[in-house]
Formats: sequence, structure tokens, C-alpha cells
Amino acid sequence: MTTRLTRYDRSMLRLMNDRRGRPLYVTAVRRRLVVAVHQALTAAIGGLMTYFYLAEAEPIWSVVVIAVLLLPWMVATGAINAATRGLLELRERALDERQSAERARVRARAHRAMTLLLATAAAGLLIAGAADGDAPMAHAAPVLVAVLTVHWLMPLWVAGLMAQDEPVEDDGLAA
Repeated sequence: MTTRLTRYDRSMLRLMNDRRGRPLYVTAVRRRLVVAVHQALTAAIGGLMTYFYLAEAEPIWSVVVIAVLLLPWMVATGAINAATRGLLELRERALDERQSAERARVRARAHRAMTLLLATAAAGLLIAGAADGDAPMAHAAPVLVAVLTVHWLMPLWVAGLMAQDEPVEDDGLAA
């Protein structure tokens, strides 16, 4: 049974296979760097959002900085998606069998990492509550948002870290 690709699917395939940004992610070191930059930007944006949420004054500067950080964050997201050729962004019908299997492996590994992160976050809140004598209610919402954000982005990070180098093109020059 063959599934027909929609215009959206074909458009996304072209976008995810556009090689103009290839220098950003051509090697494993560069892909890891892009993922690390994306993680750092995500942490910075999350920290600023937490500061904005918990601050008693109205720190509008943090909202401005978040808006400025979103542009490089989006570029890094695009680079990771391009490095994985849209593994997580394309619809299942646009993937071949190898890509579908790779998507399943990425999701499984991300799920295992998130289980550890969720257990760590829960233990941290419980320990902080026990040490403080009360549940840390003021920090529960930001921690929950941070964990949900990481849960949303973990498959992208794992896919970016698991992406393989492309084979070197042979120009037909045999020595």
C-alpha cells in the first residue's frame, strides 16, 4: 500500500533536505556543538522566564532578552532538524523504513532519559520540601515547566546527537 504525499509533506521534505545550512552540522563535533548551544539557549530562556515569574518587581528586561534569544534558538532548532533530515518533524508517511526505525530508537532513548530526569526532579522537590519543612510551592511551577520543556525537546536533542555523518561523495577520482 503506497501513501501519497500531500503538498505539505513534499514541502517539508524539501525544507528538511535543504543542504544550505550543511556547514553547521556536517561533522559530529559540529552537531554536538549545535545541540549544546540549543540546550544552553533553552536553559537561558527558561531561567529568564523563571526569573520573570518569581521576581517581585516587573523585570521587563527579561522579556526583551528572551525575545532576543529566541532567534538563535530557532536557528539552532532548524540546524538540528536539518542534521536529522526532519526525522522528528516529518509525518510518518514521508519517512522510509530506515528513518521510521531511527525515529523509534530516538524516541525510546529520549524516553529513558526523561524518566531519569523526572525522577531526579521529583526527588529534588521532595528533598527540598523535607529540608525546608514545607513543600517548595513557589518553585514547583517553574520546575514543572522546565521538565515539560525538556520533555518536549529531548527527542530533538537525542536525534541531533545520534545523527550520523553523511558519506563522503566520491567525485569519480580513483587513485
